[in-house]
Amino acid sequence: MRRLNKKKALNFVKELDAFPKVPESYVETTASGGTVSVLAFTAMALLAFFEFFVYRDTWMKYEYEVDKDFTSKLRINIDITVAMRCQFVGADVLDLAETMVASDGLQYEPVVFELSPQQRLWHRTLLLIQNHLREEHSLQDVLFKNVMKGAPTALPPREDDPIHPLNACRIHGYLYVNKVAGNFHITVGKAIPHPRGHAHLAALVSHETYNFSHRIDHLSFGEEIPGILNPLDGTEKVSADRNQIYTHTHNTKIQEFEMINHAAGSHGVSGIFMKYDISSLMVKVTEQHMPLWQFLVRLCGIIGGIFSTTGMLHSLVGFCIDVICCRFKLGVYKPKSVIKRIHQKTTYPRVIPNPNYFLCSREHKR
Repeated sequence: MRRLNKKKALNFVKELDAFPKVPESYVETTASGGTVSVLAFTAMALLAFFEFFVYRDTWMKYEYEVDKDFTSKLRINIDITVAMRCQFVGADVLDLAETMVASDGLQYEPVVFELSPQQRLWHRTLLLIQNHLREEHSLQDVLFKNVMKGAPTALPPREDDPIHPLNACRIHGYLYVNKVAGNFHITVGKAIPHPRGHAHLAALVSHETYNFSHRIDHLSFGEEIPGILNPLDGTEKVSADRNQIYTHTHNTKIQEFEMINHAAGSHGVSGIFMKYDISSLMVKVTEQHMPLWQFLVRLCGIIGGIFSTTGMLHSLVGFCIDVICCRFKLGVYKPKSVIKRIHQKTTYPRVIPNPNYFLCSREHKR
């Protein structure tokens, strides 16, 4: 009974076979079919190869969210070089609520304002990338991918010892500010607290030392992410006028900067002012990768699609050729009578009847 049940089960499974096997003696191979098979396998290999690179590639996903944390502080990352000595300049932040933010996170480092040849080459490359980013915004995805891989974008250190004296000050570090509009400024004299705001000790600095030519190597908002290029990165302004004000206006809603230069005669003390405004929206950027199961499904679709398409095209072309040959009596569709006439004319010699044969036949009848 068990053997009978097994046989019935096997027979039932065989009847469900969706891939019946055809004996090789019933299969006819042709040169056209072999050619189509070679082309199909080549196309499968090429598309599968390119699909593997698509699987390895990643893309960036942007999600907009409302920032519900109003009590937290916003970090400002700064790296600016000013063409004045460090003891003559001071940097701080004053927000919309007239609150002076402590600048303990900033460091003042004496440097040479002129860049070395390698640094100048890096700076020109950075400006070229910034110009392309203003025209082609899709390049930002490439920069984000480089960030994930840890590509460095900071100013490289000097490769030579400076010959000129240390005539500039590099102000770098970070500040934590309230999430309200404000301005970060670098001006003459160190900042001191004041009951009605703050003040700078500009009276102790000689007017001959004023020089607010500057270079912004990095200025960003939020946690510092190495590799990200911000709109003002690489900006350099050199001025011969000592009474000069540079104003950089930043709107976080549209991520654009506007710079205004004007003399300090009717606008107050000379310096560098960066005004910013905060938006209630934040952007979440994540790097996504194609899952393995989706890659396998796409690979099966490529192989099966090419196999089915080439089979249908081969059958269609063969059918069209058969119709044309049948219509014009070509190839195997030539009439048999024509074939026989051709063989008679070419293979059989012409026979001439003998008149003596008929004479002998008549005498035999008599």
